[in-house]
Amino acid sequence: MSQAVEFIFDFAAPNGYLAWYPLQEIVARTGANLLVTPVFLGGMHKLTGNSPPMVRDAGVKGKVEYAALEFTRFLDRHGLSQFSMHPALPFNSILVQRLLIASDDEIHRQSLVNTLLPAIWERNIDCTDVAAVGDELTNGGFDARGLLERTQTDTVKQRLAENTSRAVERGAFGIPTFFVGEEMWFGKERLVQLESYLSGGKP
Repeated sequence: MSQAVEFIFDFAAPNGYLAWYPLQEIVARTGANLLVTPVFLGGMHKLTGNSPPMVRDAGVKGKVEYAALEFTRFLDRHGLSQFSMHPALPFNSILVQRLLIASDDEIHRQSLVNTLLPAIWERNIDCTDVAAVGDELTNGGFDARGLLERTQTDTVKQRLAENTSRAVERGAFGIPTFFVGEEMWFGKERLVQLESYLSGGKP
């Protein structure tokens, strides 16, 4: 029976973009099933007391610069040449996260991720601009009007809040976080460990 890899995900995290594409390759190689759990990173930070690395580590001499170096190395290693750091970072992702919650099923949700990730992290669209997001949905073949209307329902809003709280209760504090059962990994640097585990290794 195939194992399920749960990706705790928010479009607002650049490392979520970086992890997404290598993760597809890992899932293909190991035969695992991928599940995307949308959360609100801003809410996660509030619940855990966490903050973006560039903010959290600003006072540590050399750490932000080294993180930028490793970030560039990861892009080069995985051929992610189209990535462009969003000028509005950190930005409010609640609209696009609610879109993921409003998705009909897992395949549809992952198709949304594949459509919106390049728009956000390559073309740097404004995630708070309903018209801009709607254009991306329409161009991607989605029912933009229907999805956007569903983002305003109490059910979708509540489910996103519940996903966020539940992820924190399980130990998550940032993006990207991965779960296989109750085993957790945090960070794009843990993808090698995740693949090893899926292939029969230790966590």
